[in-house]
Amino acid sequence: MSNFNVYRDLMDVNCASRKIRSTRKILLYGKCVRDEYPEIFNSFSSNRTVLAVCPEKTHFNMICLKLASILARIRLEELIVLTVDGSPHCIQLHHIVEEARKITGVKDIIFRHYVIENGKAIEINDKEVKIARYLSKIKKLLEDNK
Repeated sequence: MSNFNVYRDLMDVNCASRKIRSTRKILLYGKCVRDEYPEIFNSFSSNRTVLAVCPEKTHFNMICLKLASILARIRLEELIVLTVDGSPHCIQLHHIVEEARKITGVKDIIFRHYVIENGKAIEINDKEVKIARYLSKIKKLLEDNK
């Protein structure tokens, strides 16, 4: 297993980092994931530049600008987001990635979202991430499924 920047914080990494350029793949994870779910973390970190961030400590806008700056400078192949499900802070990472994607207009990168629930990583698609931003849409979905 080849891990890059396992203990690096997104905010401490140069936007044109050689490590990121060498892998062209990023695992962006909520900082608590590594300690709470080491097996899942290890399975996702292989052959990727691994960057931690905690939206509880770092503002949405700062994370988004940093990520957009990376996307604008490095031609990535893949960006994976891995968080704990149900966290009011970690959900922001999924929204941040989609916002940075929209800001930069990149289309040739694989973006994948995962949340950890009951000890398992569950893939969430970009439409589900978008719906999570709109409480009125969730309300309607729930009402329609009664």
